[in-house]
Formats: sequence, structure tokens, C-alpha cells
Amino acid sequence: MDSGVFFTTYQADMALRRTPLQKLRLALFILFVLVFPFIGNNYGVFLMNQIGIATIGALGLNLLVGYTGQISLGQGAFLAVGAYTAGVLVTKLGVPWYVTLLIAPLFTAFVGAVFGIPSLRLKGLYLAIATLAAQEIIIWIVTHWDSVTGGVHALVVPPPMLFGVPINRDRYFYWLIWGTVGFTALTIANLLRTHYGRAFVAIRDHDIAAEIMGIDIFKYKVLAFALSSFYVGLAGALIAHWRSIVTWERFTIDVSIVYLAMIIIGGLGSISGSLFGAAFMTLLPAVINNVGMAFKDVFPRLEEWIPYLQQALFGLIIILFLIVEPRGLHKFWQDLKNYFKLWPFSY
Repeated sequence: MDSGVFFTTYQADMALRRTPLQKLRLALFILFVLVFPFIGNNYGVFLMNQIGIATIGALGLNLLVGYTGQISLGQGAFLAVGAYTAGVLVTKLGVPWYVTLLIAPLFTAFVGAVFGIPSLRLKGLYLAIATLAAQEIIIWIVTHWDSVTGGVHALVVPPPMLFGVPINRDRYFYWLIWGTVGFTALTIANLLRTHYGRAFVAIRDHDIAAEIMGIDIFKYKVLAFALSSFYVGLAGALIAHWRSIVTWERFTIDVSIVYLAMIIIGGLGSISGSLFGAAFMTLLPAVINNVGMAFKDVFPRLEEWIPYLQQALFGLIIILFLIVEPRGLHKFWQDLKNYFKLWPFSY
């Protein structure tokens, strides 16, 4: 029976996966991601692509909210910045699509840093209102800048080509999406191990104490907004190239709330929680729709109620998680691991 985890070198103590069981779980997850396109149907691959993009956006938001303690309701707008930047660069300027995967996140990071400046004086509900203003301002610019974004009309993005083959098909784009998920998770995990990550956590826990310790609050808050927006912009750019159509209706305040729900349900301040929350919030509507279709002959009006059921369950689940387990699905996962680690002496 394990009585602790002991290390004899600093390298072992600082490793991302420090025990054999952790390495085994990671290997099994990577194996599942690699095998799934070959065993899953088209609908399953489509859902996995949605989960992957949602995970990237949730990781970026969790870096800001979960690790730095800065509330944001502008996730949908920053997704729009990344998507429209990638789309405009390709359609208007002829920039190669793979180059836009770097330019769009960098521009989104700049926009996020600008809207993060009020975080020096604002916190809590007031900061949330400021980011909500960013949501409305950006969407207003998108819908009224007809000559660049197309306004309320959809911006059609040519499919990304690789060796003469369009790769925006679900099974092709799957590899790019989940490769980006791995890149995002790895970079954020390593960032949190640096003094930047420790500064973010110190600001989250108590910003006044962090400032007394010598941490430049303004610098790190704006940096958190910029880094978070970078990953969100990357998710937006992937949406533009995968779906080939960019429209403002995909980036409303509802999207911002859904992403906030992802990290609340998955677990604030957790990389794995971002994945859990993204998967949960992506699969929940799919399950409700499939159940509604299966019972539409038995309950003819059930199909009409599905949108209302989704909204009701959405709100109910958030309330239940806040009451029963505020730390989200990540805490359930931790409890499960601890149970089997100590079994049969779980007491």
C-alpha cells in the first residue's frame, strides 16, 4: 500500500506526470484520441471536433478565471475576433490559412489585453460588466463593419488546402484540432509551473497580499487577459477554417455563458476540468436531441419542447454543481482516483 509519493530528484518532483499511474492514464487518453477517428462514426467525429475546440476555449478562459480570478463574460466576442481575423486574412489579403493560426490568436491577445486594462481598478461583478461591454462592443463592430466582416451576412472562408486536398472535412480536421488541444494543454501546464503561473495564482488568492510581495498586479492581470485571449482566438480561427462560414450569430452572449458554465461544471483552476466541462456541455445537447428524436413518436410534442428542456437543464445543472460540488467534475475525478488509490483501506 502507498504511504506517500517520494522523489529523489528535482526533475522527478517537477515532472508533469509524476507517478506511473498518471503516465498510464495519459497514455490511454492519447491512445483513445488517436484511435477514435478509425472506430467512430461521422457524427461521433463531429462531436469530438466540437469538444476539442470547446476545450481550447475553455482552457483559455480557465487560465483567466480559474487561475487568476478575473471574471470574464466576453468569451464569445474574443472567439469572434479570432474567427473573423482568420477569415478576413484569408479572403481579403490572401494569407495562407496556416499562417492565420498564428496571426489571429496574436491579434486576439492584443484585443484581450486592451479590454483587460480596466482589471487594474475593477474586480468581481464590476469586472464582469466591463467584459460584458467588450462582448457588446466587438459584436457591434462585427455587424456594422460591412466592408471588412460582411456585417450581418456570413463571411465565407475558402476551405484550407493541404497537398491539394481540402482538410476541413471532419476526419481530416480532427487531427489539427486535437493536436492543438495537446499544444494548448501542454503550454498552459508548463506556464503554470513558472513564476508567471505562481503570480497568477497569488493574485487569485489575494491580490493585495500579492502586491505586497512585489508582484506587479497590473502587469500580470493584463498578461492573463492577453494569454487567455490568445488561446480563445486560436479556437476561433479553427472554427473559421473548419466550418468555412463565419457569422456573428455563433458568438453571442449565450456562447460566453456556455463557456463560463464549462469551467464551472468542469472545475475552476484545472486543466482536466476544462476538458470535462467542454465534453459535458457539448454532449448534453446532443443527448437531449437524440432522446427527443427517439421518443417523438410516443410524445409528438416532445420535439417542440427540446430547446426549452435544454435551457432548463442547463440552468439546473449549473445550480446543482454550485450547491453540491462547487469544484466541479474535476473534484469527482480526484475523489475517484483517491478512492482506488487507498482501496480497500479507503477510511
